[in-house]
Amino acid sequence: MMHAIVAWQSGGPEVLELTETEIPAPGPGQLLLKVAAVGVNFIDTYKRGGIYTVGYPFVPGSEAAGTVEAIGDGVLDFHVGDRVATAEGDNCYAGYTLVDADKALPVPDGVDDHTAAALPLQGITAHYLMNSSFRVEPGHTVLTHAGAGGVGLLLIQLLKARGARVITTVSSDEKEALAREAGADEVLRYGGFADKVRELTDGQGVHVVYDGVGKDTFDDSLKSLRIRGSLVLFGAASGPVPPFDPQRLNSGGSLSITRPTMAHFLQNAQERRWRSTEIFDAAANGTLKVRVGATYPLAEAAQTHRDLEGRRTTGKVLLLP
Repeated sequence: MMHAIVAWQSGGPEVLELTETEIPAPGPGQLLLKVAAVGVNFIDTYKRGGIYTVGYPFVPGSEAAGTVEAIGDGVLDFHVGDRVATAEGDNCYAGYTLVDADKALPVPDGVDDHTAAALPLQGITAHYLMNSSFRVEPGHTVLTHAGAGGVGLLLIQLLKARGARVITTVSSDEKEALAREAGADEVLRYGGFADKVRELTDGQGVHVVYDGVGKDTFDDSLKSLRIRGSLVLFGAASGPVPPFDPQRLNSGGSLSITRPTMAHFLQNAQERRWRSTEIFDAAANGTLKVRVGATYPLAEAAQTHRDLEGRRTTGKVLLLP
């Protein structure tokens, strides 16, 4: 038997219940993973709250790291005892979970279990944002929101390594210190950030805005762009963006907007391995610092969601079975 967090209906964090259930058996092409740590992400709150449709009973979690306990038929690339992680799992808020072998990521030596659980989803997100959603080149000026968040801290480091000028937003002095430590050139508060971005760019605006906040920042994100700039809207931490008139893109300077999701940037084994290898190798050699801001026991999943949605966390948040 094992413990898992189960929601029997959509709702607030209080619908998450600690439940005892059977350990699953791996089917063909699957790994049984003994979970060492679970990455908590905003998408988990969207699914719990009913923004995304899921079936019930529902066990949240798509990101985890641990050790392979058993393998299903046809698995050739992994063995019992291997350390793996995934950003594309299901039912990860549990002591054990099943992972499709083709979506399992080998964890290199030098990367501990907490880092391995903290990195896949947000690291791969940062990778596709700056390499594929909008390709950042040396000399570009970039605005990324929530600079002290899990994606934000990784994205700032990767953007600086690319040679970009990075402006970011945060909500407190503590978070400003973290963003500056990650390498941000300019750190702003959210209030009136578009005007400040214009001042910092001699009135031109930035080449791209990476916006995972959504409703509360959307309008000023558009106002922060230079002519032919791009808004990459990859999340909705403050709520989904209401419908808007695309004519605003014309009047704003022939702007572009895209709404990516990670699954569309992990289309095959080659792409998956490219992104994960670059991110894990950077963590292993110390060029990418991964901040685990808080860890919670699995039983406290509801409080974890409250703190995440209340923006009381920094870096990555983990659940520990």
